[in-house]
Amino acid sequence: QVQLVESGGGLVQPGGSLRLSCAASRRLFSHYAMGWYRQAPGKQRELVATITPSGGSTNYADSVKGRFTISRDNAKNTGYLQMNSLGSEDTAVYYCNVGGVKLGYWGRGTQVTVSS
Repeated sequence: QVQLVESGGGLVQPGGSLRLSCAASRRLFSHYAMGWYRQAPGKQRELVATITPSGGSTNYADSVKGRFTISRDNAKNTGYLQMNSLGSEDTAVYYCNVGGVKLGYWGRGTQVTVSS
């Protein structure tokens, strides 16, 4: 089993930046693809970005392309989501996932609030 802990969320003004981290409990982290998802109030959880186990390939939701960057450091069992040019539409709880949506592991999430 892999335990995931997200951090780095908070309150930020429109146009600002945040960097989320996802710390995994086991070295097996490097064996899994990783994803960031988010859920806004009253909405379904949606994909933000994914990255392959090696970090060689990434994928982004259209809404965040050019603003967000997903990365990982397998030596530290940690994944990241750099978020720039944040807007109110990015307000949500952000979750990291490894191993896939249906059978993988999830963290408890970190709140990101974009507001002036």
